[in-house]
Formats: sequence, structure tokens, C-alpha cells
Amino acid sequence: MGLFSLSPRIVVLCLLCGLLPIVGSGCSLGTQSATGDLSPKRGGGVQLFTPMTQAGAVRLSAGEAAKLVSSMSPQSQGLSSWRELDFAVSQSLAHAAGRPADNNAVDQPGLQLTYGKMAATLQHLRSLLPKLDANPALLTTEFNWYRIGPDFGITGYYEPTLEASRTKSSKYNYPIYRVPPDLRSGVPYHTRNAIDRKGALAGRGLEIAWVTSETDAFFLHIQGSGRLRFADGSVTHVLFAAKNNQAYVPLGRVLRDEGLLAPDNVNMPSIRKCIKENPRRQAEFFDKNPSYIFFREAEKGPLGAMGRPLTSWVSTATDRKVLPHGLLVFLTVPLPDKDGNMTVPFNGLTLPQDVGGAIKGNRTDFFCGPGERAEHVAGYLNAKGATYILVKK
Repeated sequence: MGLFSLSPRIVVLCLLCGLLPIVGSGCSLGTQSATGDLSPKRGGGVQLFTPMTQAGAVRLSAGEAAKLVSSMSPQSQGLSSWRELDFAVSQSLAHAAGRPADNNAVDQPGLQLTYGKMAATLQHLRSLLPKLDANPALLTTEFNWYRIGPDFGITGYYEPTLEASRTKSSKYNYPIYRVPPDLRSGVPYHTRNAIDRKGALAGRGLEIAWVTSETDAFFLHIQGSGRLRFADGSVTHVLFAAKNNQAYVPLGRVLRDEGLLAPDNVNMPSIRKCIKENPRRQAEFFDKNPSYIFFREAEKGPLGAMGRPLTSWVSTATDRKVLPHGLLVFLTVPLPDKDGNMTVPFNGLTLPQDVGGAIKGNRTDFFCGPGERAEHVAGYLNAKGATYILVKK
């Protein structure tokens, strides 16, 4: 999902470490280094794999799969053990097992999978999780690996945390609204300007809470869900509930078109910096996007399109026509370092569990979870990644 390019639950990204070999363009790369070429490339990135441009699936050799497995670790995904992956896997398994077993879910040149086969793959993985810490090679011997091309564009998203209050004050002055009762599905409602500048919803008791920063509130709308942290230390999740049915206008594009951001420097940190440097135009910038998001409170979150909780550094948003919910996917992608350059290799097991308005075709949006690290990775990540589907033998 190109950052700030579409819709209410937009983009940003992911996580940590890994190495990798790869199958490319339908042939075995017998001489390919297991780590690829890790020298810096133009634009501050690294080349981690041989690109794959053809459409469809190519089966890996056992040796190629083994090199990928050797590059992964649970710690790179915020886990102390592969056992901790069980909850996330169980969520995907419940979805796949709930679909007709004979229904085709994946139909790519070189690979066709039913929901029954996907469920069997996840069930087998669950049975192996207690053994993977000691013997990760089981992922090679127990599963067939297929690389899917052409290579996917990888972005990501995160769960922001905002300081909040249940009452308005000079410090907490920006509302987070629940769904207005007069909002109708598909019918254009009050614009952002009408709501935030003209008080179209003021005095109706629709405020869930008040936050300290209009910029943070705006980015909460972009993410579509987040956490509110109150002075007493309590935290509540706010999840996407509805939108005002107005067109979404990407703020990054607005700033680029005005010459305030370079075309190759449109990301969340650069957008925030531009807003901060132009305080008199802040309201004008925000109002360029008439779309507005309404929220609901929840004890747990965020929830993906399966209606189940997402897992940081594991869950992804995908186009279900390409990577349906219930698949087991291995992802290789360079992640941003502290300077925002794509130099940190990541190899890990991921699970398609969400969707996104701008996630179409060979695109993946990686869920980074909450926290500063998640915000940083999600704010910069925009790279090509190698995508593999694992299938129980």
C-alpha cells in the first residue's frame, strides 16, 4: 500500500532481522549467496534476493528452503520461542477450517490450493511449534516451499498510542468521535472541515475521548485503529467503526504536488516534519482530505478482516485473491534502519489476516504493532519483498 495513497486503514510497516537466498525467474540459483548481496544500493537499500518478475509459483529445492530456514529466528519477530506463534496460527486455522474444504483458495500458475489443504498446513505447523526451537529444519522437511511472483511491494501499518482524557481541557482539545447516529451507509456525511473547523458534531456527546495533538488524531484516522492511554494508566483500544463516505485525499500527495516534499521523500516522518514546519497551514493541510473516520472502543485490538486479533510482526494485510486468509507465508524484505534506509534484512513466518483499501494484487502490508519501533518501521518501509507459500507435504 503506497503510504497515504488510499482509504481509512492505510499504510506503514514492520520489523527485524534475517538473511536469505532465493529462487528467481523460474530457475534454481545454485550459485546464489545465502544472504544475497548485502552491499548498500542507490537509495540506501540492500539487495537481498534475485528478483522474480514472472507471474505464478516456482517450487524451491530442499537446499534453497533450508537456506531460508537457517536465516530466521523467533526473536526477529518479537517472540522468545516459536511456541508463542501458536495463537496467531490458531486464528488463521479457525478461518481456513471454517471454509468449505474443497473450495479453491489459491489458483496461481504452478500452485493450486484448497482451504482444506491450507487448514491441514496450519494444523501441522501448530503440532511442530514445540519442536521448532530445537529443530527449525522441520520447516524444510515437512513443507514444500513455493516462491510467488512477481515480487510483492511491501509496506506496513502500526497501532499508534495517544495520550487521552475523557474530558476536554486546554491540554486535551482534539476529539475522537464514535459513529454519529445519523450517518448512513454510502451517503456522504460532514467533511473533515465541517467537523473539525465548524463544529458539526460538537455538543452531541459523541466524543470517546480528547487527545493532545490534532496531528496525532489525523494519523490515527490514517491507521484506522490505535490505543488511548489515560492519566491513570488505563488503556483502551479504539477500532475503525465507520467513515463519512467522503473521498480520501492522500496528504503526502498534496504536499508533494505543492513542492513541499520531494517525490522520493514522501513518508510518515517527512509528512510530520512538513506539518510541524508549517504550523499556520496545518488546518489547511488536514482539510485537503475530507475523509473522516469514526471509532468504537474495545478491550482487545486491533482486529483484522477475519474479525480476529492481529499479531505484531506476524499478521499481514493482503489481497485475498492473491494471498487469502489461512495461508502460511514466509517473507523476505529489507526493513528500515534508524536513518530510514532499507538495510535491515528480515526473514520470517507471516500470516495473511487483514485487508487494506490500497492492497491490491502483489502487495503486502505488514502489521508492526504498537510502540516507537513499530511507528518508525511502518513510517519508512516501502520495498520489494520475496514471498513464499509453505504447504504441508
